[in-house]
Amino acid sequence: MAQTALNLPPQLKEDAERLASRQGISLDQFIVWAVAEKVGGLKQGLDDPRFPGITYRRGAAGWPEPVIRGTGLHVRTLVVEHHVWNLSVSDIADNHDLTEEQILEALAFFEAHRSEIEAAIAENGQYEPANA
Repeated sequence: MAQTALNLPPQLKEDAERLASRQGISLDQFIVWAVAEKVGGLKQGLDDPRFPGITYRRGAAGWPEPVIRGTGLHVRTLVVEHHVWNLSVSDIADNHDLTEEQILEALAFFEAHRSEIEAAIAENGQYEPANA
């Protein structure tokens, strides 16, 4: 792997370290993951610029699925928790260590991409509660 020197603003570095720690990975792994996610999204041209916090990642079946940027959390999971399980935005945010703004963006993404998300939900069936 090629080495690259990277200078990050102090607050960005702190935020990246904190998020990497939550994911159980090193800062270097987190940066590689973030850059790969961004490059992949730009190459695929799938990302919707109206929703910068949502990106696409290839799932186990090889199909791109929308996820919360910087996590592996599928938008469809949050939609099921909100619309099927009737969890509040704040409860969903707390359960996944996300901000309420991230949840609201995911729900707005769902409204803009309803048929895509509903198809993914139908294909994947029912989900177990996150705290089960």
